[in-house]
Amino acid sequence: MKRLPAILLNLANVLVILFLTVPLLALAFASVQTERTLIGHYMDIIPRELTSVNFAVIMGRPAPAMWSLPKAINAFPRAFGNSLTVATSVTVFTLVFASLMAYAVARLRVGWTQTMMYVNLATRLVPIIILMVPLFVTLRRLQLLNTLSGIIVTEVGFLLPYAVWILVAYFLSLPSELEDAARIDGCTRMGCFVRIVLPLSAPGLAATAVIIFLISWNELLIPLIVTSKQEVMTVPVLLSTLVSDFHVYYTLMAAISLVGLLPSAVLALLLQRYVVRGLTAGALKG
Repeated sequence: MKRLPAILLNLANVLVILFLTVPLLALAFASVQTERTLIGHYMDIIPRELTSVNFAVIMGRPAPAMWSLPKAINAFPRAFGNSLTVATSVTVFTLVFASLMAYAVARLRVGWTQTMMYVNLATRLVPIIILMVPLFVTLRRLQLLNTLSGIIVTEVGFLLPYAVWILVAYFLSLPSELEDAARIDGCTRMGCFVRIVLPLSAPGLAATAVIIFLISWNELLIPLIVTSKQEVMTVPVLLSTLVSDFHVYYTLMAAISLVGLLPSAVLALLLQRYVVRGLTAGALKG
């Protein structure tokens, strides 16, 4: 009976892992089948035939003659590069601005810092779709429509509040005595931030980077509103073009989604030892 809690915990872990991985297996199986096979035998767990034609098509190889595909499918390599550029840039700029804002909130005990936090929180209570028309007009006046810069600037603005809230909790968990000692030795506040706070905040920064990258990588609405040209199309926008009034390209969507998971998976694996520590720092603060 003493082992029963451990057995139940292991069983719960297995169920959670299955819940997370089974959809990925379904995605992988769909990506290596033809459209006809998938639709004709959708109840089969194991594919009846395997093919790599879906991956070849999204990588630029001409599609079979009987396929009728949207022209946007040929833009996948460029869309993948656009998404990588946007997500990486958004992550870097958001971390830079959010770390400065969060440090000010955590260390400067003045009224306006707390007010700024509540203003940040209030901005996230407004649905993004409500802001799309003024956003479109603003970007048109700034000549940022149909540019990656427009997408990056917009996403940084929307994601800053998330990053600030995460980093404030982490900065508050760091002992301020280290900074006080450095200030006594003649270090400026910015010097303390760069030389002491940021190195100690690697777990929090890594956790924030993963979250921001994932949100930016999967963002659909902002690139869909800001851009209308294939040259600046991102992967989520490309996926949306494969759903039409007459047909849904399931196998191609599965192949694109599977390839699109790689950057997020690689980033999460590289930073996994920091992520849990960064997310739990605020909760463990005494």
